[in-house]
Amino acid sequence: MSEELQRLPKWFEVPIGGVVKEPGNTVRLEKSGWRTERPVRDQDACIRCRLCWIYCPDAAVLELDKPYTTTRGVSYSVTYEFNYELCKGCGICAMECSVGAIKMVPEEL
Repeated sequence: MSEELQRLPKWFEVPIGGVVKEPGNTVRLEKSGWRTERPVRDQDACIRCRLCWIYCPDAAVLELDKPYTTTRGVSYSVTYEFNYELCKGCGICAMECSVGAIKMVPEEL
């Protein structure tokens, strides 16, 4: 990881209110260290509604062209996975999941 990615801004470098003035600038910061919990998806329960993908503020939900067949025999052409390097553990994905396929579990170091 580059030095620029590892360096967190000092308190006086953060805009008032923590506003993100430049869209996409959080990509340069490593956010996974903020997590106390991480999302875990039950692929069999997931109905591929995309709500987690839509609502994730950090683009940590990946939509992959990877077929998946549930234990009940339902086939999907896409699979959703988490990029834990981008995930800050906010839990929005789990909150928005209409079928409860995403659970927040304690982060283990």
